[in-house]
Amino acid sequence: MGSPCELVCEALERRAAHELSSIVAAEAWRIEDKFSRYLDGNIVDAINSAGGRPVEVDDETAQLLDFAVTLYELSERRFDITSGVLRQAWHFDGSDRVPADSRVQAVLELVGWHRVAWQRPLLQMPRGMEIDLGGIAKEYAVDRCAALLREQGGGPCLVNFGGDLAVTEPPAQRVRWKVAIEGERDGEADRIVDLKQGALATSGDARRFLLKNGVRYSHILDPTTGWPVPDAPRSVTVAADTCTQAGMISTLAMLEGAGAEAFLDAQAVTSWCRR
Repeated sequence: MGSPCELVCEALERRAAHELSSIVAAEAWRIEDKFSRYLDGNIVDAINSAGGRPVEVDDETAQLLDFAVTLYELSERRFDITSGVLRQAWHFDGSDRVPADSRVQAVLELVGWHRVAWQRPLLQMPRGMEIDLGGIAKEYAVDRCAALLREQGGGPCLVNFGGDLAVTEPPAQRVRWKVAIEGERDGEADRIVDLKQGALATSGDARRFLLKNGVRYSHILDPTTGWPVPDAPRSVTVAADTCTQAGMISTLAMLEGAGAEAFLDAQAVTSWCRR
């Protein structure tokens, strides 16, 4: 998941807590192993190394691809799972190494879901193009783990994967979970949220950016231009029924740039936007 992952649970016995932790760990690793673009031999690797040939995918992968298409359409092409190749031009390491536009434009030739043929269950991309499900897989993993815990009757649990989290039910003794939203500095809380049910997800550039001549370049890239979204918030946090829903709205808000607050105001969710 590329981030610290944890389970917080209420259990009467240590053994029960370990069993719940094992359930969450197994599901997290299953999703990581299946959908990480960094691993060889999984379905994402099969798609990315197909060399222009069609690839048949399973139902779970098809579900995520359909969701990615929905986000692509809702965002007017600004959420695009083929845009991961832009990492060849951009390295958000806090330095001042902003790539030349010619380099960005060269990589941009390999970006664009409109170039992909997707007719479930077959996916076919031009040679050299790739998909990256990192923008949706972590929230999906959180929801999957929370669902498994509910099926097991695990009691009050909070699943937290890198700040994207969901709760199964309120804690017995405290009525609500208290969740800190991280500030600009490590270990600093921007605010404390009382969460009784549902999920939270945050999108932002706290650790991934470039800084040159006083200009901060966010890692939130617009795949239609290949460049960072102008005037994007520093972070957006959304509370929703599921982590997937919260992540979708927070990501789409970031992609709105200067219009993030207006976009969030139009959604029927609680949200926090930091500039």
